[in-house]
Amino acid sequence: MNAPVESPATSERPAATAAAGATPALDDIGPVRIWRRPSVWIAVALVVILAAGVFAWRSRQQAAAAPAYVTEAVTRGNLSIAVTANGTLQPTRTVNIGSELSGTVTRVLVDVNDRIKKGQVLVELDTSKFGDQVARSRATVASATAKVAQTVATVKEAESSLARLKEVARLSGGKVPSKTELDAAQASFERAQADEAAARASVVETRAVLSTDETNLSKASIKSPIDGIVLTRTVEPGNAVAASLQAVTLFTIAEDLTKMKLQVNVDEADVGMVEMGQNASFTVSAYPARRYPAKITRVAFGSTITDNVVTYITYLEVENTDLSLRPGMTATATIRATERRDVLLVPNTALRFTPTSPDAGAAAAAKGGGIVSSLIPRGPARAPRVATAATGSAAARRVWVLRDGQPVAIAIKPGASDGRMTEVTSAELEPGMLVITDQRAAASS
Repeated sequence: MNAPVESPATSERPAATAAAGATPALDDIGPVRIWRRPSVWIAVALVVILAAGVFAWRSRQQAAAAPAYVTEAVTRGNLSIAVTANGTLQPTRTVNIGSELSGTVTRVLVDVNDRIKKGQVLVELDTSKFGDQVARSRATVASATAKVAQTVATVKEAESSLARLKEVARLSGGKVPSKTELDAAQASFERAQADEAAARASVVETRAVLSTDETNLSKASIKSPIDGIVLTRTVEPGNAVAASLQAVTLFTIAEDLTKMKLQVNVDEADVGMVEMGQNASFTVSAYPARRYPAKITRVAFGSTITDNVVTYITYLEVENTDLSLRPGMTATATIRATERRDVLLVPNTALRFTPTSPDAGAAAAAKGGGIVSSLIPRGPARAPRVATAATGSAAARRVWVLRDGQPVAIAIKPGASDGRMTEVTSAELEPGMLVITDQRAAASS
């Protein structure tokens, strides 16, 4: 502490008195009060400045620790749920042309991409062998016909003999001829009739053989059974064609390429949403920027298993009036399985969002004590999740919106979802309201 200030009277006292060791009177020394001491005011000022600095620092820390919310507006619109499947394009009807006969190809009259008509000759085989077979069969028919004429004459002869013997027996009163002769004549007549019947059957048989040989001769010229376009050709002049249990395929013909079908494999998880009559679209690698319309015509009940993946074959009807699509092209189809019109839509991220406690950092700081504890460095506090009774699927039955800077839960009933947006119904939620999709820590200054 500072020494007391001397009064003028005291300073004028003789030095002898001081030297003599005389003690000054207590009344002569005035007391100095504590609030008049400069050191006290300096200490108070330092404490106030330090407290203000700590308060400002803590305010900045709390502001920096306050969460920042990412929001997105609720909209009203249309929702389309699509099923994606891959497959190949095929003609609506394909015919494989083969040969029922064995022989050597003499001429091939069409080529790939040629348009053909029903009955048009495509390939001709060597007909020399088939012509000989027809000639032989015709000769056999002529021989059988002559045999019929022979047997007819024999029948007439046997009938006349039998009639004469019967007349003689009548005139002689049964004395001549003998009964044996009459029986023999009757047997000859019946035998002649049987020979005639056999000869006539032989004619029918030989004519059938002739018809077969003539058919084979006509089949040596292979004709188209339909109108269409040639897709593939696997035969050349001079090739030997060997007929077997399964006819060799010489051509593949598509009936009409202006109408095609798309065969896709729908995954077992999606097949429940696919039905006949649903609209779809698809793209092909040749025209990646163009989408072709299609419609489902059939969904197979039988499954196909490939690498332990179960799929169901689904057929789609495709218009190809400009012939830009070709059989065998790989296509990626998008089937519009569900359509929702004018519904309330929220992003799926809002359904998955659950806010963290906004004052977790302050609570952690309050636990440590006062100003002194706030000056001690601490590790980052872990923000606990807001307690909720809704778990699992029930957690998706509410969304969070901002009210006065705080997240507030609103009950909803979710519906169809396309993977990004979900249809919801709610008594409180309206279009334009901002739902929280994410929460981020604010950047420190």
